[in-house]
Amino acid sequence: MARIIAVANQKGGVGKTTTAVNLAAALAAAKRKVLLVDLDPQGNATMASGINKRETRPSGCEVLLEEAEITAAIVPTDGHYDLLPGNGDLTAAELKLMDALAREHRLKELLAKVSANYDTILIDCPPSLNLLTLNALTAAHGVLIPVQCEYFALEGLSSLLDTIKAVRHRLNPALEIEGLLRTMYDVRNNLGNEVSAQLTQHFGDKVLRSIIPRNVRLAEAPSHGQPIHLYDRSSRGAIAYIGLAGEVIRRERGLPPRADQAVAVDDIEPPTHGGGGAMLKAPAANHQE
Repeated sequence: MARIIAVANQKGGVGKTTTAVNLAAALAAAKRKVLLVDLDPQGNATMASGINKRETRPSGCEVLLEEAEITAAIVPTDGHYDLLPGNGDLTAAELKLMDALAREHRLKELLAKVSANYDTILIDCPPSLNLLTLNALTAAHGVLIPVQCEYFALEGLSSLLDTIKAVRHRLNPALEIEGLLRTMYDVRNNLGNEVSAQLTQHFGDKVLRSIIPRNVRLAEAPSHGQPIHLYDRSSRGAIAYIGLAGEVIRRERGLPPRADQAVAVDDIEPPTHGGGGAMLKAPAANHQE
């Protein structure tokens, strides 16, 4: 059975879709059978995978509304992973699901039909805590949280962790935090370095060792409909995601960090500042060295 990982952060622009697409491709390159589920109505993961979100039918919308079988909607990609495409119709699907029975479990029930065909299923969540995201968290075994190492990018982390706790208690007791992934990292930036250090100090082993750097080639790849290892295999971005795939596989196998060192969701409390947002103490400087 596949391990299902939701890639989630309610704040946009933190590299969530970039991570979902390139981690899927990197895991596939490691000979894993991977399904990427684009659950974001923007359909960016679909386009970045080289699939036209406007033309593919059926899509995730029809699958969620049980108007099409999930096997009929899944398409192969040049990155050697399968994709359940998404587009703007997912917004309509979410509205129609509001009155459905056990609406938070719809995606879990659908993925159960194909789980045996894959080693890993990644879900690219919307940048909001809505019903689509709740479906992803209910279906997932773990949550991978991309975090940009900038002061205000940490805002909203508190709400996401609260949501994860609520889902764990009410809908999915097995839900774990897969890890916090530092993205768009610039080692020359003092602010990024200090926020990264505080993040590691507070969350410990839940902060992944892999770090995704700011990289022009990584930013260019989606416009060509390719994951980074196909667009520029030698780029720093491609190397970083290959490293992330290796770390995800090691964690899944119980290799360092050890399973007995895992932090339970309920043991994680976000740092607070002022009104209670997930914000760390502001570093003193923000300049380029």
